[in-house]
Amino acid sequence: MSTIRWGILSTANIGRKAVTPAIQASQNGTVSAVASRTEADARSYADDLGIDRAYGSYDALLNDSDIDAIYNPLPNSLHKEWTIRALEAGKHVLCEKPFAVTAQDCLDMQAVADKAGVKLMEAFMYRFHPRSEAALQQVSGGAVGELRFIRSAFTFQIQDRDNIRLDADLGGGALMDVGCYCVNASRTLTGLEPVEAQAFARFGPSDVDEELYGTLRFENGVVAQFVCGLTLPRREHVTVGGDKGYLEIPRAFTAPKNEEVGLEHHPVGEPTTTQSFDAVDQYRLMTEHFGDAVLGNTTLRYDGHEAARNMSVIEALYRSARGGGKPQPVVAA
Repeated sequence: MSTIRWGILSTANIGRKAVTPAIQASQNGTVSAVASRTEADARSYADDLGIDRAYGSYDALLNDSDIDAIYNPLPNSLHKEWTIRALEAGKHVLCEKPFAVTAQDCLDMQAVADKAGVKLMEAFMYRFHPRSEAALQQVSGGAVGELRFIRSAFTFQIQDRDNIRLDADLGGGALMDVGCYCVNASRTLTGLEPVEAQAFARFGPSDVDEELYGTLRFENGVVAQFVCGLTLPRREHVTVGGDKGYLEIPRAFTAPKNEEVGLEHHPVGEPTTTQSFDAVDQYRLMTEHFGDAVLGNTTLRYDGHEAARNMSVIEALYRSARGGGKPQPVVAA
């Protein structure tokens, strides 16, 4: 086998606009089928994107023996159930972020993948952009000196109050939707797990956090602060600072695939420099990596255990936000 045959589990917008086209443009994958709760919706999606088979149920897709891997962009609260079903059907699964709604759910999913002997990964596409990889290398290489702080933001405004991101039963909320990126970037850049989390949140009428302001404290003294929101003007960046300077990463998570992006280095006492990176589809790079891991050409960069560690931090932040901002220990998954 040299090509991964993908099935798309639902007609969610992220799949339609980003991941399905990325797989179709990849060097090692093809999209063979899509499933929705109705055959009409699946057929419309398939016709729009040039996919051969359309199924009117998720089970029908999982029962297709010609499918090697599943992309799961269902609502957050459905990730665990349908990922496990796909894994038990012998399919490799790339599951949208956040992986699940609890750290234990993440571990349960990975346990099923291990038993079935298939690959499982969380779809944090930004990690595969060459700029993200360069930033990580520069921080670990001492470009900012001794790492002291990370500041990040990911905010935008939802106009439709019926958006699933505002539905508590579906695992909605700013932290789950976009704050998870800030948590993941903070952990990745430090290479450590935070020991304490503190958060203050503004909860909306549906009882989801529409804005959340978080702080993570790491054992080595690094502090990461972030803001995430579904009701704030669009903002997206990561700043990584130390005693010898800082890096600035604009549009850190959703770098456009048709534009160059930059990584700014602000060293103490020296001119600022900007490293440019050619336009690239980070979704394509992510799906190609996953496909290569399935094909045995590379080692999967991370799995459900990594997702569980990220979710452990998110759970601590929610405990703090629900408890009036009292700092909470991060319980390792």
